[in-house]
Amino acid sequence: MALVVFDLDGTISRHDTLLAYLTGFLRQHRARWPRMLLCAPALLGFVTGLVDRGQLKAALMKAALGGSTRKVIDAWTAEYVPEFLAHGAFADALAAIAAHRDKGDTLVLMSASPDLYVPEIGRRLGFSETICTGVRWRGERLDGALTTANRQGAEKTRCFAALRLRYPQVLTIAYANAASDFDHLKLADAAWFINGSQELRREAERAHFRCVTWQ
Repeated sequence: MALVVFDLDGTISRHDTLLAYLTGFLRQHRARWPRMLLCAPALLGFVTGLVDRGQLKAALMKAALGGSTRKVIDAWTAEYVPEFLAHGAFADALAAIAAHRDKGDTLVLMSASPDLYVPEIGRRLGFSETICTGVRWRGERLDGALTTANRQGAEKTRCFAALRLRYPQVLTIAYANAASDFDHLKLADAAWFINGSQELRREAERAHFRCVTWQ
């Protein structure tokens, strides 16, 4: 048995899942589009380096989803996730997940995307556990601020190291697609780098990752 950790965006998914989630919600709630102007300061701050990805993510969620009830968010998630799995995921990624699941491996989905929908994706794909970015609620209404660190880069490496401590002497396998994933991939016994550019593939190969192209 192995502990197998999959990234989501760009590894399982063809496109950014959060942007797809937010724009899909806005298409159903068109009156909310003007609220996206509230993101302008965060976008400017991100471009100038004053705002990090976690802060930008929170600003986008607050603008698009803030104040929505659990019932409304859950209904959209129940619509979004099957559509994503049917049309937004790499078939090769789904096949790899199924192969590990059939072997009896422990599957963990680890993503910087939010817990509004990532746990449901994990549940439907048979993952044992999901580690993702937490989002704040105020009672039954969504706030949109983050309740955890943004699960990217160094934070993802920290989470992966914690997993290894929880599963001592178990073979670890990791799948990811971004340069920011290199540090946690280096902690795995076997690492797969997905759909990288030529430059990133060269760096991945120097780090002894296995490079594959998924469709």
